[in-house]
Amino acid sequence: MTETRDLGIGVIGCGFMGKTQVETVAKFVKGATMKAVFDANPEISQPVAAKYGIAAEKTLAGLLARGDIDAVFIETPHFLHAEQALAAIAAGKHVMIEKPMAHSVALCDEIIAKGKEKGVLVSITFSQRSRTCNLKAKELIDQGAIGRVRQILDFHLLAGGLVKFPKWQSDKENLGILFGHAIHCFDRIRWLTGSDYATVYGKCMSMDPQAVVEASSMALMTMLDGTVVTLWSSGEMPPPSFPRREFSAMIVGEKGLMDIDAYGELLINTSGKWEVAAKQEPVDWAGKGFLDPVRLQSFTRHAQGFIDAIRENRQPPVTGWDGRQAVAAALATYESSRTGKEIVLNK
Repeated sequence: MTETRDLGIGVIGCGFMGKTQVETVAKFVKGATMKAVFDANPEISQPVAAKYGIAAEKTLAGLLARGDIDAVFIETPHFLHAEQALAAIAAGKHVMIEKPMAHSVALCDEIIAKGKEKGVLVSITFSQRSRTCNLKAKELIDQGAIGRVRQILDFHLLAGGLVKFPKWQSDKENLGILFGHAIHCFDRIRWLTGSDYATVYGKCMSMDPQAVVEASSMALMTMLDGTVVTLWSSGEMPPPSFPRREFSAMIVGEKGLMDIDAYGELLINTSGKWEVAAKQEPVDWAGKGFLDPVRLQSFTRHAQGFIDAIRENRQPPVTGWDGRQAVAAALATYESSRTGKEIVLNK
């Protein structure tokens, strides 16, 4: 049965991504209405609430007790995701969890199981799936434009080091750049290939001797369908890093080539020459900033898919299982680096 009323939405965490989701739901998502926010620091949550004319709850329990909230977006540091998701599920709320889903596979499994028990949806903010060039790449691959995918070289390279990121991302419990940022890459690889990870061999490090978390990693992986993948992730490239390599992938198919730049152009070569298949409009960071509607396009598409799934009583485009599998692959990369061994994930 399709739900006809607007769904009430709460956002947990009012930092960069929390503000992103509040703006997205308040202004662009259909069939949903912002109701309240919560942040452990009221000096952050109260201005957000005032801006949008919604409530700033003093406690997480207070937000989850609200009868006018059907679903929550969890936008907090990684190590809090599982605890907050489980609390929301126990309160009967559908949950959209910021990536990474949780900091262990066991916690991911618990979230999935509890969601099924309570009859609520669990989704993950893998917004890279909703970016223009990635969407077109998926469409072309599924249509067979480059034939069966055989090899992928995936990049997530940023300049500036750990000091560029929020301070909490350098805390040991949040694990590192591979887990916190390149988790998008692990998911995009599964999504584009339509296959799951078979094996992972990785090397993880930081070029900063004072760092307590990983900041640069390389992983060699095989998929169950035989595709071979190399992932290079780093948050500490010397400025300005490499061009076209923030969220990008070079893909070899049996009939052609593809070069994806999620923030630029999608190039395809199936006839001996490169052609532009899609182009991402640039974000006006200097003017409109991080709430530029262009930046919010992918978050709007992603959130809309989640809201529509709730209203239509079906699974969301990105499921808890997708979140779990990305976490498993990222953690296996860390384990491989620690042990010096290839990790088998699926047979």
